[in-house]
Amino acid sequence: MRRISPKIRAWITSAPGTYLWLAALFVTTVALHRMSPEFERELLLQHSTNIHELSVDPVRVLITSAFWIDGGTWLPYVLLYTALHAPAERWLGTPRWLGVAALAHIGASLISEGVLGWAIHHGHAPQSAVNTLDVGVSYALAGIAGILIYRVPRPWNLPYTTAVLVFYGTPLLAGRTFTDLGHLTAALIGLACYPLTPAHGPRQNLDKGTESGVRTPS
Repeated sequence: MRRISPKIRAWITSAPGTYLWLAALFVTTVALHRMSPEFERELLLQHSTNIHELSVDPVRVLITSAFWIDGGTWLPYVLLYTALHAPAERWLGTPRWLGVAALAHIGASLISEGVLGWAIHHGHAPQSAVNTLDVGVSYALAGIAGILIYRVPRPWNLPYTTAVLVFYGTPLLAGRTFTDLGHLTAALIGLACYPLTPAHGPRQNLDKGTESGVRTPS
């Protein structure tokens, strides 16, 4: 444990945004588990990026919806954040990682709810869908999974790209729900964020001379 603990601390501190976000999710998840089912649903609806809440206070719900987990447990997100968000934050740097996650979360929320609004207007979905429950962090995760395509080395980048597109595209073809559309949209937004990737690989590998022990003359 004495050998492992410093490595764990170093990993966590190298991706501060990821683990601060996880800590916030832990607090909100514990709070949800102490509520009655009725109060829990009412609270989540107030933070939902549904059509009604977006029309009332879009900025608030687009931010707060990313800090709640709907009907789930917290521990699986530790694995997901460690496998996806943490490597992406270490690679991109915190500002760019947060930018990609925010673009995926906001863009997918607005596009999926916009399509749902169109479906309601044309009679393809019930009017009650304006108050549908839509909170969580899965759109941001999908966006990060998308941009990590540029991090995976060849020849594994092609199978990884295929896996991401199949994973998020198949549910849309099978179920065609607005959340399925949101997940695929978020993954495609991540793919479109190539300009935010480092120009010469990971930030920590930019100075090759320092890594190899050769100091650059001043």
